[in-house]
Amino acid sequence: MTDRDARYVEMTTRPVRRLVSSMAVPSILSMIVSSLYNIIDTYFVGRLDTQSTAALGVVFSYMAIMQAVSFFFGIGSGNFISRALGARKDREAEIMASTGFISAVGLGCIIAALCMIFSRPVLSFFGSTPTVLPHAIPYFRYILLGTPFIVGTFVLNNHMRFQGNASYAVYGIMSGAVLNVALDPVFIFLLKMGVAGAGLATAISQAVAFCLMLRLCRMNGGIAIRLRDFKPGLALYREICAGGLPSLARQGLLCVSTIVLNNCAGAYGDFALAAFSVVGRVMHLTFSVLLGFGQGFQPVCGYNFGAGLYDRLRKAFRFSVAVETAYCLVIFVLGELLAPQIIGVFRDDPDVVDLGARVLRAQCFTYPLLGFITMSNMYLQNTRETMKALVLAIARNGLFIIPAILVSVSIAGLDGLVCAQPVADALSFLLALPLCVTSLRKMGR
Repeated sequence: MTDRDARYVEMTTRPVRRLVSSMAVPSILSMIVSSLYNIIDTYFVGRLDTQSTAALGVVFSYMAIMQAVSFFFGIGSGNFISRALGARKDREAEIMASTGFISAVGLGCIIAALCMIFSRPVLSFFGSTPTVLPHAIPYFRYILLGTPFIVGTFVLNNHMRFQGNASYAVYGIMSGAVLNVALDPVFIFLLKMGVAGAGLATAISQAVAFCLMLRLCRMNGGIAIRLRDFKPGLALYREICAGGLPSLARQGLLCVSTIVLNNCAGAYGDFALAAFSVVGRVMHLTFSVLLGFGQGFQPVCGYNFGAGLYDRLRKAFRFSVAVETAYCLVIFVLGELLAPQIIGVFRDDPDVVDLGARVLRAQCFTYPLLGFITMSNMYLQNTRETMKALVLAIARNGLFIIPAILVSVSIAGLDGLVCAQPVADALSFLLALPLCVTSLRKMGR
């Protein structure tokens, strides 16, 4: 029995609770470690000044764009790969892996080149104030140089996860994060590069992680990336769109909403921009656990959907929702009790801590709803309920949050901006409930 045959048997026969858990643990670690790049930079840059801290929040919009591109190709092609492997169509999976990977890296390079040419107007569009811009530009340009490695790492991580090999991805991503922790203080303080040093440390760390991931992706029967398997065509890109559009919409609109938020917060001063930046990084870290567990569910969903084992799929979904909701309740309690202390870790400016604590507590208030919202989106996306998944992805990060920001600011100013995200989360839950329940009932029939 080959490694792929053994993987197929495991994915379609092992008890779903143990299977999802075993897939989720490395995925959670991968997501946490990926988020640590932002948290590490925020921690060390926060020792400099408020403007440098705000600069990271501005550049985060670009990182969200790159993540959107990566997830579109990585999850779009990964969905197809897991279904193809579940249906025992290995050659189709190999062609899709190389086509999705090379297409993503190529598009990432084009976007990075354009942003390098137009750095100042791009950063101003992202919400940078005139006083933050001199700090944002040097950090941004090093991030742009690391874009091919950032995109490639995200795509490979998704490919390995959808093949059930997420544990190997952890090694590559973890090595990059450890290197980033070591390089940040050296470049920022020892070499006196300031915020630019954080960008250079991130770019080098991502390059190292990328090289390791290219090596590790072929382990345990995994699919290697080969130039000869790059066969772009309408049929392949149609499949990538079907599986990746919800992720593109979700991450792309996250970028748009972050830009809107930065521009609104910047109007109240650099301290407000810095406060929302720190909260955004903290919530991104906590949400990475939700995404990681959901990504552990995705290969189980794809394999069993492709194999026609719908009862196993529904059991895996119910188990995943229960675990994620329990985790969300823990975050709710910690956020409400320890908000000032959490914000104070990253910046000791009293204005930043005061506003950041208010924002963090507001966002934690509706956090228990996110487990069901996240799992509903992933379930719909992996069972080819493309339009439902797309609507739900658009809802939280665009349809609800952007109007909530604009309306709340016009009514209550900065206090309204604090409440925008909880409103969007509550509305997203009310939308996810009927979309997911009707799909589960249809699957049961």
